[in-house]
Amino acid sequence: MPPALQNVRYPLHIHIAWLFLALIVTFSSISIIYHDRQASRMILSDSQLLFSRIGEQTAQRVTALYDGSGTVVRLLAHHDFAGATTLAQRLRCLPYLAQALASQPAQSAIYAGNSHGDFFLLRRYDPATMTSRFQAPPQTAFLVQSIERDGEAVRGRYLFFDSALRQLAERDDPAYRFDARQRPWYAAALRAKDVAATAPYVFFTTREVGTTVAMRTADSQAVVAVDITLDALSVALARDQVTPGAELALLDASGQVVAYRDPGRLIKLNGPDQLVLNQVSGLGVPVLSRLADEPAGTRRAKAGGRAWQGYVAQLPVTGGEDLRLVMAAPEDELLAEARTLRRQTMLIALALAAVMVPLAILLSRLASSPIVALTQEAREIQALRFASPLKVHSFISEIDELAKSMGGMKSTIHQFLHIGSALASEHNFERLLARILRETIGLAGAEGGVVYLRQADGSLTPAQARWREHTLETALPALGAADEHPVAQAAREGHSIHVTHGLANLSEWYGALTEFEAPMTLIAIPLTDRHGVPVGVLLLLEDDRDGLGDKRKVGRELVALVEAVSGSAAAALQTQRLLAEQKALLEAFIQLVAGAIDAKSPYTGGHCQRVPVLTRMLAEAAVKADSGPLRDFTLNDEQWEALHIAAWLHDCGKVTTPEYVVDKATKLETLYDRIHEVRMRFEVLKRDAELNYWRAVAGGADAAALRPALNAELAALDDDFAFVAACNEGSEEMGQDKVERLHTIAARTWRRTLSDRIGISHEERQRKAAVPEPELPVYEPLLADRPDHLFHRSVRDRLPEGHGFDMAVPEHLYNRGELYNLSVRRGTLTAEERYKINEHIVQTIVMLEKLPFPRHLTQVPELAGGHHEKMDGTGYPRRLTREQMSIPARMMAIADIFEALTAIDRPYKEGKKLSEAVAIMARMARDAHVDADLFRLFIESGVYRDYADAHLRPAQIDEVDEAAVLAGVGEGEGG
Repeated sequence: MPPALQNVRYPLHIHIAWLFLALIVTFSSISIIYHDRQASRMILSDSQLLFSRIGEQTAQRVTALYDGSGTVVRLLAHHDFAGATTLAQRLRCLPYLAQALASQPAQSAIYAGNSHGDFFLLRRYDPATMTSRFQAPPQTAFLVQSIERDGEAVRGRYLFFDSALRQLAERDDPAYRFDARQRPWYAAALRAKDVAATAPYVFFTTREVGTTVAMRTADSQAVVAVDITLDALSVALARDQVTPGAELALLDASGQVVAYRDPGRLIKLNGPDQLVLNQVSGLGVPVLSRLADEPAGTRRAKAGGRAWQGYVAQLPVTGGEDLRLVMAAPEDELLAEARTLRRQTMLIALALAAVMVPLAILLSRLASSPIVALTQEAREIQALRFASPLKVHSFISEIDELAKSMGGMKSTIHQFLHIGSALASEHNFERLLARILRETIGLAGAEGGVVYLRQADGSLTPAQARWREHTLETALPALGAADEHPVAQAAREGHSIHVTHGLANLSEWYGALTEFEAPMTLIAIPLTDRHGVPVGVLLLLEDDRDGLGDKRKVGRELVALVEAVSGSAAAALQTQRLLAEQKALLEAFIQLVAGAIDAKSPYTGGHCQRVPVLTRMLAEAAVKADSGPLRDFTLNDEQWEALHIAAWLHDCGKVTTPEYVVDKATKLETLYDRIHEVRMRFEVLKRDAELNYWRAVAGGADAAALRPALNAELAALDDDFAFVAACNEGSEEMGQDKVERLHTIAARTWRRTLSDRIGISHEERQRKAAVPEPELPVYEPLLADRPDHLFHRSVRDRLPEGHGFDMAVPEHLYNRGELYNLSVRRGTLTAEERYKINEHIVQTIVMLEKLPFPRHLTQVPELAGGHHEKMDGTGYPRRLTREQMSIPARMMAIADIFEALTAIDRPYKEGKKLSEAVAIMARMARDAHVDADLFRLFIESGVYRDYADAHLRPAQIDEVDEAAVLAGVGEGEGG
């Protein structure tokens, strides 16, 4: 404020100037915003009308293209050409065909095929694209391709004509054996009542994109057709671009691009010499892919970091499937004029404000600036912003006093909140201790300090020590609970202890530290938790060697503030300790669950303990990657924690899987191997054979004459049982011949005389109740699939809803049928048992989603539940694709598979060699079962070998040809 005006006082009404200025600014802003929005709305509305008009024009072009050729085909179907049976008859129709070909510029060929296999085609000859194939004579204007069949004899030939339809040459081609009856246009025409149009495709001869319009003759003995090129549509789309960055494409029903502003991107190579239409996703235009499946109409989409106005139109095609026109234009290009108008309006408003603002400020700031400044300072304090000190002076005494009081309040609150926020934001316990000490020393203006932590026995252990901006590395001695040290006294009495050492020093306790060999002023402040129990003590130190004594004592005016801060520090310490203890408990519980799962079955071994190790190794390699698709991948501390927990709990659902299913070694095994029941039935049959033999001997038959038959019967029974026992092992694939032999053996009967409804469980009795008990004795099949072998799936055994699971659920919970189990084609598990094993991942997800994870761990169920998904969407339990899975979830799938392949502690198999495991996973990467980018990183970073060195037997570690392994494994698909 100018010195001449220092004694001037202004009334409050001068603030009206500010109100006036605020009204001007508000009106200008609202006016600019309103006009900008209205202009934007009108431009976007006009763009939609333009889109609609382009759609109508394109529809007209398509209709004209197809309908014109449809008319030609209808005329040809009733012309002599359609009924011609010889080449000579067809050649007489050349003038008519040439005229029909010329009637539509988009027509490239006219042809006909009949039910005898004859074929005749007329096309314009293009030297630029056809000379290399046909070696036509000069002056050739038309090419005729002819196929004539006489029984098994086929004659293919080419005839060349000039523009006046004079024949120039004729050439036979034995390799030309085209059969029109096998082509889609021929079959479509036979099915259609009128004209039929094929889906757009790439013409083999001309490499153009087009479609075929065909129609059968009245007697269905022949089909005439016309090839139409769609190049004109691409030219029209390029011409119809609304803005420079607009995108337009014409798609068929399967999403193939039929027309595009850049025709060179319509066709792609699919195989050695096979050209196909590009899919819309292959254009590399995200907005077209986004809009391709949308319903017809106007759409707004976001793609490629830009907002787009889009339009989708359904274009009907006579005799064929509808086409879809997809258009999109960037909103920033559409609204460019509106943005220019807004900038101009803002410049005008700013120019007016530049004139009005100085005048308004000049009239109002003289009186209002102190109050405005204090108001602003109050807002800064309310918003907890303390970046600058308060410097407000006023000629009004009350305002000046208020400014001084507010300045002191701001400084105090700033210091207090700064320390509180600093303590609350620190999650590392050691760094938290260091920060408590550093911030408190700075607040109190002390020169040093020590943080002591109280132990369970009451002793106090120094955790951090600091002197004049330096952390002391020398270990300080611990203090007993009964020591006379001020720290111990503060801990015992629960209040601050203030001690001034005039001539004494602290060598009694800190003799090893030269920094403390001087008279000191000390304040020992207990750090108490919310229950009033000391968790530690904060000791502040000040050097008194300069002789100032009590004039420099820490405390008198700051003790209350330091004590208030100490309460926050104690709460932060207690919170961090509790969090650390809870994390330790959670970690121990997680490892307990994983260890229990591994201990539950010898078939899992240490799987749950090794997968986290391998997952972390792969994640660390991804974080370190400085190139490739994963160069931007990173994990913060919370994400590392989530990945760690998910890896340890990825198979927690296995606690619900019955051991006898996981450990099923033979086909008939449940809680025991039922082959023993089958063996006993064979024993009964053998005893019956012997009994029949001895009864016959006792009845007077010749024992020697009957012995060969008995021996043959016994041998047959032994051989049949040996076959059933071999089937039970499941070591070989069951062919149809073996299954048929099983059924033949099962047809044998044995005699049961005892009831099978007594001495059994209630559950088994209920299953048997479905069939009335037969009258004993009864003859039963040697092997059978009985109703009581079926375990029905209850409500609780169904696939849980609401989790997005997509798995084929067998009808029954279990099927214990003997023939059903013995007939399993491969291995020992039935479909029901295999589903039961796969269901562990369902239970894993359900169990983890029920846990109340904190916010930073909410991703744990997704990470743990995705390691059986495949990148192509054929995995389980949700059939997720690569794009639907996070990178860490895809990492865990690789770790889970690699560990299972190389595990050395599973009794049913030996761990595979390193090269074998890597080769298997490479095939899985090529087949999109695991992520190709992560597998490439897994190999190139050497993670697989580092893991092998630590966890595999030396005999398993062999040489791996990394280049050969990675051949054909995709790269650059993104993370």
